[in-house]
Amino acid sequence: VSTQSTWGTRKSSVGSSNTRIMLRKVALRNLQGNGRTYASKGKDIKFGGDARSRMLKGVEQISKAVGATLGPKGRNAVLEQSFGSPKITKDGVTVAKSIELADSFENLGAQLIRQVANTTNDQAGDGTTTATLLAHAIFSEGFKNVQRGTSSVGVKRGIDFAVNKIVANLEEQSRKISSTEEITAVATISANSDKEIGDLIGRAIEKVGKEGVITTSDGKTLNTELDVVEGMSLERGYISPYFVTKAKEQMVEFAEPTFVLIANKKISSINQILPVLDYVVKNNRPLLIIADDVEGDALAALIINKINGKLRSCAIKAPGFGDNKTSTLNDIAVFTGGKMIDSELGMSLEDFDAAVLGEATKIQITKDRTILFAGAGTEGEITERMEFIQSQIQRTESSYEKEKMQQRLANLCGGVAVIKVGGASDVEVGEKKDRIEDALNATRAAVAEGIVPGGGVALLYASQVLKDCLKDDSLSEDTKIGVRIVMQAVQLPISTIVSNAGGEGSVVIHKLLADGNTSQGYDAANEKFVNMFDAGIIDPAKVVKVALRDAASIAGLMITTEAAVVSLPEPAGGDGGMGGMGGMGGMGGMGGMGGMGGMM
Repeated sequence: VSTQSTWGTRKSSVGSSNTRIMLRKVALRNLQGNGRTYASKGKDIKFGGDARSRMLKGVEQISKAVGATLGPKGRNAVLEQSFGSPKITKDGVTVAKSIELADSFENLGAQLIRQVANTTNDQAGDGTTTATLLAHAIFSEGFKNVQRGTSSVGVKRGIDFAVNKIVANLEEQSRKISSTEEITAVATISANSDKEIGDLIGRAIEKVGKEGVITTSDGKTLNTELDVVEGMSLERGYISPYFVTKAKEQMVEFAEPTFVLIANKKISSINQILPVLDYVVKNNRPLLIIADDVEGDALAALIINKINGKLRSCAIKAPGFGDNKTSTLNDIAVFTGGKMIDSELGMSLEDFDAAVLGEATKIQITKDRTILFAGAGTEGEITERMEFIQSQIQRTESSYEKEKMQQRLANLCGGVAVIKVGGASDVEVGEKKDRIEDALNATRAAVAEGIVPGGGVALLYASQVLKDCLKDDSLSEDTKIGVRIVMQAVQLPISTIVSNAGGEGSVVIHKLLADGNTSQGYDAANEKFVNMFDAGIIDPAKVVKVALRDAASIAGLMITTEAAVVSLPEPAGGDGGMGGMGGMGGMGGMGGMGGMGGMM
């Protein structure tokens, strides 16, 4: 028995060893046979004219899709979405963002143009369709000339030279915006000649001022409405519903002068605020506490005294986070004429001084918003604080910080306007919302840098300064070709607007240039020649300049492109996975392990 057991064990060890060897061989064979599974799928490279021509096809497709939306009689684009119903829009950047082409080289061109639209939208907030058309026109003509043997570097130099000349002329053409009517006209044109949207934005700016905050939200009716919140608005509501004074509206309202305590710290003990409460009760006035948090004994004391009718009070958390929170609390202190209690400055609640309390003539608090009306801060201090915030906005490079500072500035101005977008369906609301956002951005740009004649005529007239440049002997022939390319390209926006309205662009351009009046233009909506300023057809100068600069920048880089690299597509049928492991069928040899039966 002992011998058989030993033999059976030895056979088992041999069988197990053979199995391990076979597994190694199978694994090695699979690694060698399916090497492509573990290697890079590789790259495809095109050079010179072949690369540029493939990119141009993608540029043409995105330009055609986006260009159809330009002008008062531009068409809509319907966009498939990964979830929900399709989106219908006339917003150029929205159309551009949705385009992804199957051919990788064509997609390179499309994505570069999409970058033009995105950059223009980020910098100016509008003009994305114009930028897309200009980029296509400049690249298309540049490509043709480079294919004929012109130096791509010389062409790009000419393009940059021409753009600088046109931008300088646009600055000379621009007029400062002053009246509400001009603001309304800019908004109307940017919203594809929708006068209702233009009037809403004009009224909103009239209510909250040029520095005020104007936002959009989904409305609950068929009509688009304007809601103006006057006073300082804070995105924080009451800490506890026990503070509510109007049960039906679930709101806290103090309709009389109210003390405001501002603390950049957490309040958890009743002893911290006892001196404040004594002072407030003696003066028989309501109290609003704005702090990091109010909890524990302090919160319980406020609620019990409110329920018993001994003290009308409410507590809210400080709005914002980090440095933005501290800055906002200082804003509130200036607005209400009080002081922020900050332990870092050696101040404490226990050492109470009545001078730290701010005041507001009326306060309304819901579960998610607080509005302070007519604070007790002096006009001089508020103006000084606003100037300080404006200087910070100019210095910062962060778009997030800039947005937060603009909101703080609007709060100090004392007004926030909300445009509630109405419509019969979510699709209609979304489309209208896109146009309102464009109109708001265009209006802000017009206020910042003035206005020029709209409808593409500003670029058309500015291009005429390039005629003298073509006579300049100091410029090389390749550079002059770049100048001619820009001179032709800037005619495309007005030509497309006229074409989308059913007219002939070349005829309109010829007549306008023959007249020579730089205020004269073509009203595509009514199909007639008018004085663009008198008709209210105007564009923000900033939008036109940014669109041209961004378009020329990307187009110039594509003209000088000599190689394009893309990833190869995945092989058909996948990589086969671990199918090669079928070789493990050889493990049938394990039958020899039957000798283990001797162990029985």
